[in-house]
Amino acid sequence: MSNQEIENNKENFFSQQDSIPNHVAVIMDGNGRWAKSRGLKRSLGHKAGMDQVKTIAKHANRRGVKALTVYAFSTENWKRPLDEVNYLMQLPVEFFDTFMPEIMEANIKVTMIGIPDKLPRKTKKVMENAIKSTQNNKGMVLNFAVNYGGRSEILAAAKDLAKDIAEGKKNPQKVTEEDFESYLMSSVLGEYQNVDYMIRTSGEERISNFMLWQNAYSEFYFSPLAWPDFNEKAFDEALAIYQKRQRRFGGV
Repeated sequence: MSNQEIENNKENFFSQQDSIPNHVAVIMDGNGRWAKSRGLKRSLGHKAGMDQVKTIAKHANRRGVKALTVYAFSTENWKRPLDEVNYLMQLPVEFFDTFMPEIMEANIKVTMIGIPDKLPRKTKKVMENAIKSTQNNKGMVLNFAVNYGGRSEILAAAKDLAKDIAEGKKNPQKVTEEDFESYLMSSVLGEYQNVDYMIRTSGEERISNFMLWQNAYSEFYFSPLAWPDFNEKAFDEALAIYQKRQRRFGGV
């Protein structure tokens, strides 16, 4: 679809709520390569990526997206150089220090999936404060996947379910998919737990251990743009692609 078609039909594209994905999940790839291509330090690429989260979060909220999950730090990212990891752990502090007034103004609710125990104290505290401060907001849910891995999430859920079965709290013969989903970290998203649209930037075409259960029937979109270049126009173009898809969920 051409940019002109999107511009000419933008009002029709985005005015009907049923044509907007409820839950958009984003693998924000390409920050380091974006910086390197400009002769900059990788940290400046991550800073640019953080700023783009602010831009896309506000824009997705305006478009009527109900939940936006951003893959901020995976369980595998600890393998990166220590100075880069330390910088990435500092970014949430900077993010909420500067963005919280706009989050409150937009009525956005902040949630998190991942394992918080391993996070630095300051990072963990700022995430907890943001979640608590926005818990009564009624707008879009901005969900951060921090120290998150899809396999570890499913394994933890299976262990918790097994414990409840062993204690007689659950009948194993009556456990449904919906029951199992209540044990997943993403249950914080409520009715919007499952992903409708998964976007990955920077030209890579893989899921990278991201929301494996929740992406079972999502539509996928791979953008060649690095995340710092994925602006409002690029997001609208992605939405326009989604709106032309037919989701059959195994039917015809």
